[in-house]
Amino acid sequence: MLKKNPVIAIMYDFDKTLCTKDMQEYEFIPSLGLRPDEFWNETNRLATQEGMDRILAAMYMMIEKSNEKKIPIHRQKFVELGAGIEYFEGVTEWFKRINDLGHHLGVTIEHYVISSGLKEIIEGSTISKEFKKIYACEFHYDQNGLADWPKMVINYTTKTQFLFRINKGILEVSDDEGLNKYLHKDDRRIPFRNMIYIGDGLTDVPCMQLVKSNGGQSIAVYECRKKKKVAELLIDGRVDFIVEADYTEGSELDKIITIIIEKIAVVNKLVDAHKKHINALKRNDVLKK
Repeated sequence: MLKKNPVIAIMYDFDKTLCTKDMQEYEFIPSLGLRPDEFWNETNRLATQEGMDRILAAMYMMIEKSNEKKIPIHRQKFVELGAGIEYFEGVTEWFKRINDLGHHLGVTIEHYVISSGLKEIIEGSTISKEFKKIYACEFHYDQNGLADWPKMVINYTTKTQFLFRINKGILEVSDDEGLNKYLHKDDRRIPFRNMIYIGDGLTDVPCMQLVKSNGGQSIAVYECRKKKKVAELLIDGRVDFIVEADYTEGSELDKIITIIIEKIAVVNKLVDAHKKHINALKRNDVLKK
């Protein structure tokens, strides 16, 4: 039987990590006749006044403001908004190049999104096909196809459950039993040492620290000339690297990811060699002689 290649998971936040701003700001918020700062200020006031989770408050405001403007929210409309997303330089070419690198090194690269943005919009983006799984907020739609309730809410702390789903290979969000079932670390589909998390700031810290503390690599990206925003994450030991959100070939991010993937590929070979030695000893009953 052919041996399967080790799998490396690269997990991305979306807003301000792959795309240049919060995804609602490209077309949705302007369609309401609002500036982004007006929408987010109202959202933050609502969250503070009502003691609400800020992501839930944002989803509530999306429905509330759409109703005020008599602009119905249909799922397909959100999907169509994904076409207007603008990416950081090099993003659209990034995935094939990284996948080819993995193939060359004898590893399989899988890409995942873990975002507090809207899944429907991400699904409509030109890069959605690159992801094995997209974990993001999502609306439920009524019998008329209108958004009526949050179906999935992902904030900065609940993001971490999806790291364990990817780690164990339990990808369906409805499978809580499989997620919580004990599975020895050697039997998990993607070890944490084979995981890379890329995000843009404080809302990604729980994921960044979880991956980093379990042997994986965490990277904080920043917009050009905004390095100060993430500098403390590196100084405080919350991430392994901070780099500009430039995904072009030869960029600092490209070079670092290449080195990390090369390292993971070598480590997996060493782990396999170690297991073979142990199994050989057990088969030959060396310890009993």
